[in-house]
Amino acid sequence: MRVFSATLATETNTFAPMPTGLAGFKERGYYKAGQHPDHMSFFAGPLWAARLRGKAQGWELVEGMVAAAQPSGTTTRAAYEALRDELLADLQAALPVDMVLLGLHGAMVADGYDDCEGDLLLRVRAIVGPQVVVGAELDPHNHLSEAMVQNADVLIAFKEYPHTDILERALELVDLCQAKAEGRVQPRAAVADTGGLVVIHTSRQPARGFVDRIQTLEGKDSILSISISHGFPWGDVPDMGTKVLVYSDARVDADGARGAALARQLADELTALRHELEVPMPGIDQALDEALAFDGGPVVLADGADNPGGGAPGDSTFILQRLLERGIGNACIGPLWDPVAARIAFEAGAGATLNLRIGGKIGPLSGAPLDLRVTVQAVQPELMMTGLADTPTAMGDSAVVRCQGVDILLCSLRNQAMGSDVFTNIGVDLAAKKIIVVKSSQHFYASFSKLAKKVIYVAAPGAVTVDLKTLPYRKIRRPKWPID
Repeated sequence: MRVFSATLATETNTFAPMPTGLAGFKERGYYKAGQHPDHMSFFAGPLWAARLRGKAQGWELVEGMVAAAQPSGTTTRAAYEALRDELLADLQAALPVDMVLLGLHGAMVADGYDDCEGDLLLRVRAIVGPQVVVGAELDPHNHLSEAMVQNADVLIAFKEYPHTDILERALELVDLCQAKAEGRVQPRAAVADTGGLVVIHTSRQPARGFVDRIQTLEGKDSILSISISHGFPWGDVPDMGTKVLVYSDARVDADGARGAALARQLADELTALRHELEVPMPGIDQALDEALAFDGGPVVLADGADNPGGGAPGDSTFILQRLLERGIGNACIGPLWDPVAARIAFEAGAGATLNLRIGGKIGPLSGAPLDLRVTVQAVQPELMMTGLADTPTAMGDSAVVRCQGVDILLCSLRNQAMGSDVFTNIGVDLAAKKIIVVKSSQHFYASFSKLAKKVIYVAAPGAVTVDLKTLPYRKIRRPKWPID
């Protein structure tokens, strides 16, 4: 079997201040055809799974371009069209193929393209024709569109949030696409829209039980696969929202009635659970009060509003400012993206004391820059962090500076906190801290929950605000809960 695999992925916050250009892809992960390294990268799960399956079965695997960018603002037209056309040229050069396996996000928006994945899949289908199997792995925070579903034979989203099951879902995608190519199944898609946005943290109930249950339904009664598209609230596009995608086997479910009924049932269940699935989110001072009142530690505070994984800059100072104003020590915060401050501290070196302007660089939603007298605790060239599914993640030259008992991790590459080793690899003793503030919405949980005695999700200001009613939507379909 001859298989082609490639990746083009980013998550677009259409309200974020910084556009996503080619530099954003080359900074996080860009590999020309055939140059992907010998480890799995975050959105190249299908390629890695194809390597694993293909080696055992003697497939001829043609590896195209792999490009992924840190979530940010709208992708420039030039960047999207250049990368899209590079991927399509790689595919054209690989023909003929039996399968196309793509690593996508599902919420990529570019200037002139509200549905980048739908556009890409349409063009892929035009190149390979109706007989070649086309499959893609998606992030569940996607905008599931009709164009995506119509032009792919199989779409499978990660089930876990935090996304710890990237490889498992990629292997599921490859296996289902192979079964389709060999005529053993005939996937038929059914989509049901909840009409709203539902928070689904699989680290807690009732979301944990819901996801466990849908996995028990797969492989029974003609049901091949179930994916939940959580939706990405910070993408102002017509297809934004929480949806359920079910694939049934058309050889058994000839009219698609079983798949459609199950998709509708699960969507209605999610709607009924929406209030129970909501995560308590106190304001900054209430969250700090709760952390201080808690007997023991460390207590992890999640600053999701400044989550780089949702397109925020990662340089906001709102929580840091209150820690300092209230004289709360024995705390750490990060990773705070400030290439200028990181470089100054890095050059000064461990032990140096200096005046440093920190954070608040990008705009009003980053807060005010803080002028602090700090001592450099440690510096680390090319700091690395363990990302989701054990994918290595670069933070660039980094430094830890201390002010009034608060350790501030400054990084030169923008990434959210995922592995706790983002702190420990530069010498921060997390176990000894009372409070750990992480720039992340939920992906931190898989690692930090192993040491945290309590986790608090904070409703702070930022580009990934949880107060969706404050966002100036123009394109989404209304009404949509909880915005309306």
